[in-house]
Amino acid sequence: MVGKTPRTSAEPKLLSGGNPQIAKGAGEAPVQAYIAAMPGWKSDVGRRLDALIEAAVPGLRKAVKWNSPLYGGEGEGWFLGVHVFAKYIKVAFFRGASLNPVPPVTSKQKDVRYFHIHEGDQLDEAQFADWVKQASQLPGEKM
Repeated sequence: MVGKTPRTSAEPKLLSGGNPQIAKGAGEAPVQAYIAAMPGWKSDVGRRLDALIEAAVPGLRKAVKWNSPLYGGEGEGWFLGVHVFAKYIKVAFFRGASLNPVPPVTSKQKDVRYFHIHEGDQLDEAQFADWVKQASQLPGEKM
């Protein structure tokens, strides 16, 4: 390849804001590839979020679409998505306006609410797991 430097690793490309570019795919493998490619402190937090989500909702399904891990029930749509930004991780609850308490960050979409995690934040794991359980019992988004 003249004038091009070949890639020497199989590391996923990081898009603007540091979000890993992971090929669309269903199942555990693409989600774990996304988590492994999350830059810096975000990968450890991603692993913890994934473990909390799995513990809260046994038998859930996972996929990566639009460079974001999605979590959902079998045949019931997606209830949660994760996305990396430069300074935080955004967890999107697709029916978050129906959760109690409502996650703190609003969206332009009336039903969606976000929870942001910044470096050094102490995650309230009990509250997060409760949101996940509640969200998994609501109608999911068909994406």
